[in-house]
Amino acid sequence: MSKKRVAIQGIKASFHEEAALKFFGKDIDTIECNSFKQTCEELKNKNADFVVMAIENSIAGSLLPNYTLLRDYHFSIIGEVYLHIQLNLLALPGVKFEDIKRVESHPIAIRQCDDFFNEYPHLKVAESVDTAACAKRIQDEQLRDTAAIANKLAAETYGLDIMERRIETNKKNYTRFLILTDNKDIVVEDANKASISFQVADEPGSLVKVLNVFADHNINMSKVQSMPVLGKRNQYNFYIDLEFPSKEDYDEAVRKILRYTLNFAIMGEYRKNDSV
Repeated sequence: MSKKRVAIQGIKASFHEEAALKFFGKDIDTIECNSFKQTCEELKNKNADFVVMAIENSIAGSLLPNYTLLRDYHFSIIGEVYLHIQLNLLALPGVKFEDIKRVESHPIAIRQCDDFFNEYPHLKVAESVDTAACAKRIQDEQLRDTAAIANKLAAETYGLDIMERRIETNKKNYTRFLILTDNKDIVVEDANKASISFQVADEPGSLVKVLNVFADHNINMSKVQSMPVLGKRNQYNFYIDLEFPSKEDYDEAVRKILRYTLNFAIMGEYRKNDSV
């Protein structure tokens, strides 16, 4: 049986690959992409079977451009993964901390280590497109004055030592990733979570009517995100994650809210997975 082909933003040992390995196991082929849009193009063009896409971080918040990709590509969400983001300072074996002059990482990772950089203000900070790519560059170019901020997997993959562990300021740092596919034949059994999108009329109480339906059917809204509809004043797309103990109650609620919504879409029905 052929391996699952999983498109990720970044390279091997990035947090996206770590999320892919957590969801699918080790028997996958990782397709490295430079952007989230490229991951979607790989899936659209049948070069990948799945996409792993970060959608929110407990500190940085929602990745709003990725909601736009979800809307534009109409892929199905078939799962989710939560990762506990642990950031380490990596360098070549034998390098001492006093040798380090420069630190590279993704801008979000850098911002999540403010306390560390405040303690060592002499370090020059440089932004890059991917945490793991910084680690790989240090190994490829044998940079003895440069360190990377990345995960443990990057240290293991690219032969670097962990100089400082857990340098992130907030230790309760989690990222949620979505698992996307273009294969309409994949149906998740025993789904207890769904992601939907819709618009409502620009009039008083229109959104409340939808929310009341969910409350009446014992459905928890674990996330609500709104984004403006391009070119339309006072019009918004609402993206809502629903958790439901009863599929029957969920199905009934969906039927009822159709009368109150416009452009309603079910983006995916899947199993809740908040283990980290």
